[in-house]
Amino acid sequence: MRETRRARLALGLLIVAALVLITVDRRAGQGHVLGPVRETVAALFGPFERAGAAVARPITEFVGMVRDAPGARQAIADLRKENARLRSELAAQRLDGSRAAKLDRMLGLAGLGRYRVVPAVVIARRSIPGFAETVEIDAGTKDGVRADMTVLSEHGLVGRVVRAGADMSTVALLTDPSVSVGARLEGGNEIGVVSGLGEAGGGDNFVKFRALDSTVSLSAGRRLVSMGSLRSRPYVAGVPIGVIERVENTPGDLVRTAYVRPFTDFSTLDVVGVVVEGPKRDPRDAVLPPEPRRDDAADRRAEARERERRREAAASADDTLADRRGRDGEAGDLGPLGDEESADEDARPAARRGAPSGDRREDGRA
Repeated sequence: MRETRRARLALGLLIVAALVLITVDRRAGQGHVLGPVRETVAALFGPFERAGAAVARPITEFVGMVRDAPGARQAIADLRKENARLRSELAAQRLDGSRAAKLDRMLGLAGLGRYRVVPAVVIARRSIPGFAETVEIDAGTKDGVRADMTVLSEHGLVGRVVRAGADMSTVALLTDPSVSVGARLEGGNEIGVVSGLGEAGGGDNFVKFRALDSTVSLSAGRRLVSMGSLRSRPYVAGVPIGVIERVENTPGDLVRTAYVRPFTDFSTLDVVGVVVEGPKRDPRDAVLPPEPRRDDAADRRAEARERERRREAAASADDTLADRRGRDGEAGDLGPLGDEESADEDARPAARRGAPSGDRREDGRA
C-alpha cells in the first residue's frame, strides 16, 4: 500500500514538474537558461521519438484510411462517373464530326443532281413483312417524307421509302430481293433492271443487273445510274447505283446478266437524304463520281517494255535458227553419208520427240 502511495506521489510530482517546465520554457523561449537543457534532452530522446513515430506511422495511416474509406469510395465513384461522361461526350463529338462530313458530301451529291432532300439518320435496321432488308430513319411526314420517295447516301442510291410515320420512316434497301430499279449504263441509252440479291449478294452486297437488250455490251468497270420513274416516284433519275464487277454469259439467254457492286456501303449506312423533289431535267451522268485517273505514262512504259521483250525474243529465235542451219551445213560437208543421215533425221521428227523405242529400231533398220 505504501509503495503504491509513493508511486502515485512520485508520478504526480513528475507531472507537475513537467507542466512547470513546459510553461516556463514556453514563456522564456530559446534565450532562457533552460534552452540548453531542452536541446540536450531533444538530442538524447530525438532518435527514440523518430523510431517510435516510424513504427506508429503505418498504424496511424491504416486507422486514418479506415476512417476515411467511405468518403474515398464515394470520391472514386464520382471520378468514374465523370470519366464515363467525358468519354461519352468525346465519342458524341467524334460521331457528330463524322456525320457532319457525311452530311456535307451527301448534300454535295444532291446539289449536283438538283435534288431537294431531307437529311435523316439511320436509327435501326430490321425487316418488315414483304421486305427482308430495311432501315428506320428519324424523318417522317412532319418533315415532308412520303412513301415511294428515293433515298440516297453520300455515295449513291440507298433505296426507297416504303412506310412513312409522323417522326420515323421505313426504307427498303437496294439489296432487298423485292426491290427493282430501272437503270441505265453510263455514257449511253442501254437500259435494264437492277434487283437486290439479299443474302445471296454476300458481304459485298452485290446486286444484279439484267440488260433488256441481249446485244448490249456489258463489261467489268461500266457504271450504272438510275433511269428514273414517272414523276420521279419512286426513283429519281441520275442517282449513281454501282459498278459492274462480273458479267454472266449464258448462251441462248434473251437477256444478259451482270453483278454490280453498289457505290453505297450498306453495312455502315448512317446519314441519308430523302429526295422530296426531283430534278426538272435528267442529270444523266453528272452525279457519277470522277473515274480513277489512268497513268498514261506508265501505260506507255509498259507497252515499250513489251515491244522490247518481243524484239529480243524474235532476235533470239533468229540466232537459234542460224546456228542450226550452220550445224546442218557442216554435217552436209561430210559427204553422201552425212547428207543421208541428215535427211533421215529431218524426216523423223517424231523419233527425236520421244517416239517409242521399238519404232526407232524399225526406222533405223529401214
